[in-house]
Amino acid sequence: MKKIPLSLQLYSVRGDTSTDFAGTVAAVAKMGYTGVELAGYGNLDAKGAKAAIDATGLKVSGMHAGIDAMRNDFDRVVNEAMYFGTREVICPWWHPQQYLSASACQRVGEELGQIGAALRAFGIRLSFHNHASELKVVEGRTALDWILSAAAPRDLSAELDVYWAHVGGCAPEKFLRDHGTRVRLIHLKDEKELGLGPVDFTKVFAAAESVGAVEWYVVEQEQYNHAPLESVRRCYEQLKQWGKT
Repeated sequence: MKKIPLSLQLYSVRGDTSTDFAGTVAAVAKMGYTGVELAGYGNLDAKGAKAAIDATGLKVSGMHAGIDAMRNDFDRVVNEAMYFGTREVICPWWHPQQYLSASACQRVGEELGQIGAALRAFGIRLSFHNHASELKVVEGRTALDWILSAAAPRDLSAELDVYWAHVGGCAPEKFLRDHGTRVRLIHLKDEKELGLGPVDFTKVFAAAESVGAVEWYVVEQEQYNHAPLESVRRCYEQLKQWGKT
């Protein structure tokens, strides 16, 4: 089976990109990653960030764009996605106070679906990235189930964060069995470096690869035993040991 390429969410090394975006992405490429997922451009603007990424040969697997940007600066989001050559825009967060009822969750999904339909007109696909709060049960279903059910699959996908799914009480492999055709991007995250926390990656990989919709595995770190660049290097080496590189 063809291996799923590995990307790094640059939020993982945000301290490094804030002072040296170009040097950081060069280091990421040297580790062996084939892509990066954007969450801002550190100490550069979009033009400088693109030049730095292009110089490494890395691909842009996707870019995070907040809901305010998609509401109020839609053209910029579209233009930047097209400029970086990615088809994937991801909404990274929504305030948990919007998940207090099924109808409120559905309104979130409806708005995301409308944005996704507008992006689709430009050949761009929208995903929603979960944290633990989206896996809370609201009126018999998880908030994320309500959100996804309110939008057509072609207009809204899920970027599954496996660690936050676990923290939220949902086994990520179950989510993949239930919604896997809507998951093209998976955030590979553990409590700290991959393989050192509670996530059962054997089950995650088996479920994702049996469905066959995932296009990128995206490493993301938010807690560290080491300096961030060393941490994400160790994550890559762990994935190599697991046969995912």
